[in-house]
Amino acid sequence: MYHFIVGRKLQRAFRDINAGAYERVLPQFAAAHRHLMHGHHPLAGERRTLASTTQWYARLKRLLPGLRFDIDAIAVTGWPWRTIATVTWKDRFTLPDGSTGANQGVHEFELRWGRVHKLEVHCDTAKLENYCRHMAAAGIAEAAAAPISDV
Repeated sequence: MYHFIVGRKLQRAFRDINAGAYERVLPQFAAAHRHLMHGHHPLAGERRTLASTTQWYARLKRLLPGLRFDIDAIAVTGWPWRTIATVTWKDRFTLPDGSTGANQGVHEFELRWGRVHKLEVHCDTAKLENYCRHMAAAGIAEAAAAPISDV
């Protein structure tokens, strides 16, 4: 039953992102956490504070407007004091020229007592880097910005 509840909570978080309600996702993070995305692009880097993670989600919303996730699978293991969950997904978003961008990947979570202590995002970073290069060439300065990182 516990794993089912965690899975539903994760589904709700992705629905909130799909609705553009990023502010509903942020309270799920513990005050001290690790939010990490790999690659060499403006969404890469590691954040460990709510302030920097909040900045990251604001940037995500600006760079990938209309971001929508389609969840393929959710796997949950562990107990309330240390739960590991993975969410495999495909996404799509609007690019500045009106075309649609897409990616696929996995979110890897570590939860403790219902709070996110670690979120590591794995996706096709080469594809994301390419999208950012095209956005920067189209005049979106933030698409060439340094990653938000407080480590």
